[in-house]
Amino acid sequence: MAVDPRQVLAGILTLTMFVMLGDMIKRDHFDSTHPTVHDTKKASEHSLASVAKGADGPWKEDGLTLKPCWQKPVLKEAEESQGYVTFSLTNGPEYHVSQITDAVVVARYLRATLVIPDIRGSQPGDKRNFEDVYDVEKFIASLDGVVKVVRSPPTELSARNLAVVKVPNRVTEGYIAENIETVFRTKGNIRLVTYFRSVNMKKNKEKTSTDSIACLAMFGTLEPQTEVREVVDSMIDRLKTVSRKSNGQFVAVDLRVDILEKKGCHGNGGSGSKSCYSPQEIALFLKKIGFEKDTTVYVTQTKWHSSLDALKDFFPKTYTKESIMPMEKKDKFLNSDTSEFEKVIDYYICSESDVFVPAISGLFYANVAGKRIASGRTQMLVPATIPGSSATSEEFMSHYVTKKNHFAYSCFC
Repeated sequence: MAVDPRQVLAGILTLTMFVMLGDMIKRDHFDSTHPTVHDTKKASEHSLASVAKGADGPWKEDGLTLKPCWQKPVLKEAEESQGYVTFSLTNGPEYHVSQITDAVVVARYLRATLVIPDIRGSQPGDKRNFEDVYDVEKFIASLDGVVKVVRSPPTELSARNLAVVKVPNRVTEGYIAENIETVFRTKGNIRLVTYFRSVNMKKNKEKTSTDSIACLAMFGTLEPQTEVREVVDSMIDRLKTVSRKSNGQFVAVDLRVDILEKKGCHGNGGSGSKSCYSPQEIALFLKKIGFEKDTTVYVTQTKWHSSLDALKDFFPKTYTKESIMPMEKKDKFLNSDTSEFEKVIDYYICSESDVFVPAISGLFYANVAGKRIASGRTQMLVPATIPGSSATSEEFMSHYVTKKNHFAYSCFC
């Protein structure tokens, strides 16, 4: 049986990506050992929010939705080349956002045609079409006039005329000119693999020529396809329904037991630079900053794990996807062989919750923060071990908001 060299190549690239992902998991930390304590007035100004009336706890109303600061660049037909840029989406939606952004920036610079990516899972052969998860029509329309997009690669594209190029996340024009352009001109086509040396979502000190394209790609191209969107909406509606005493408001916590175990976070206490917090630590944190026992908490852990009992003891209304997803959707979105749908659902629920608490540092937190900033949902509270009996939530507001140093602030104003 003949083996397609493109499949072998793709398998090697996928394995490489997961090795790099493992390295990131080991070294990611929140920005500081203890969050910077800001005076209440200043933190309130940064948060763009006011205290919600009629709700017990440190709830804030959503701030104003920011408007895009960029102008959509237009690509002249005469500038288009005959070459192609291909790539795959891997590791989950927080990576997809960055991979899409880098691919669009590269394709635009090279005046190349962008091939809509497939989606690769962690297991060999775990592969989905882009439209299985995302709205493909929205993606194509959003890039109209920016880069030429095709749904599938031409038949003549093969491993012989396709060069594999590794690019750093947040790729720059300088890097493309020095490391990619010559390869592209020589081979005619390239396959991109984005690597993540560290989580880098901070605002550039100075505006660059690629900011407009990166802003559009990061915040204007990806939306879940209709059925996924409906599942997300039904789960959010369920969470709001059980949150009547807090005016339908709920807290989303990115807390996945498998990642906590990889980082050695279960029950770790004391001070020092921490990359994650256990369910018990999250429970204590939420309680000490003023969230009431009746608060509804959504955790990104898919199915119940005994370690979550410590959180549920403090907050009985603690839910996982398994407990609030519509029964008729579970076979497709919860009980499949891949976790791709689960990750996408978590990403959008955490982006749209009233409060977001990242128990785990990393790219999920960084890209959820960007989406929340763009929509005015700025109440993101970074956990910490609180020595006393209580503290104010403003002390733990994400530095992305208090310092306005997220890349999203280059895109929205």
